[in-house]
Amino acid sequence: MKLRWLQHSIAVSHMRSLVSSQTYNLDANLCLLRLYQFEPERMSIQIVALILVKALMAMPAPDFSLCLFLIPERVQMEEQFKTLIVMSHYLETARFRQFWDEAAKNRSTVEVVPGFEQAIQAYAIHVLSLTYRKVPRPVLAEAINIEGLSLDKFLEHHVANSGWVLEKGQGRGQLIVLPSNVFNQPELKKNTADTVPLEHVTRIFPILS
Repeated sequence: MKLRWLQHSIAVSHMRSLVSSQTYNLDANLCLLRLYQFEPERMSIQIVALILVKALMAMPAPDFSLCLFLIPERVQMEEQFKTLIVMSHYLETARFRQFWDEAAKNRSTVEVVPGFEQAIQAYAIHVLSLTYRKVPRPVLAEAINIEGLSLDKFLEHHVANSGWVLEKGQGRGQLIVLPSNVFNQPELKKNTADTVPLEHVTRIFPILS
C-alpha cells in the first residue's frame, strides 16, 4: 500500500512537471491511470483531465483512446470528460469549427495546459495537408481558429520556415500552397510505388541463377 502511494505521488509529480515544461510521456500517463484502477479512491479528476487534454494534443496518435480505455465509465460520465470525448470526436472527423467552439466554452479545462492551441493547430494543418495542395485562406482560418492580422503573421512565419507559398485565388481570395506529399499529390505516391528498392532486386538474383 505504501509502495503504491509512493508510486502515485511520484507519477502525479511527474505529470505536473510534464505539463509545466510542455513535454509529454504517454507511458507515464498510462501508468498513473493504471494506478488509479487499483486505488480508485486516490483518483484525481483534475489529473485525469490533464492526461486527456495532453492526449488530445498528441493527435493524430491514438493516445486519447488508449487513455480513455483505462478510465472507468462512471468517471467518463463526468461533465468535463464527456466534453473532452466530444472534442476528440470533432478532431477525428476534422470538424474544426465545432471543436474550437467547444474549446471556447471550456477554457478552464483546456487552457491550463500550455501549448494546447498550438498543438491542435499543428494537427489541423496536418489534416489539411493530407487533402489539400492549395488551401483557401478561409478554410485554413477556420481550421486553426486564427483570423485577420494574427493569421497574416502566422502565414508569414510558415512561409519563412515551413516552405509554404502564398498565391492569389479567384477574386480577392488567397491560396496557401502546402509542401507536396504522397497524399496531396498522388503522382509522388505512384512514383514511390513504381520504384523497387535495390535490396529487393539483389535478393532476386540468387533465385534466378
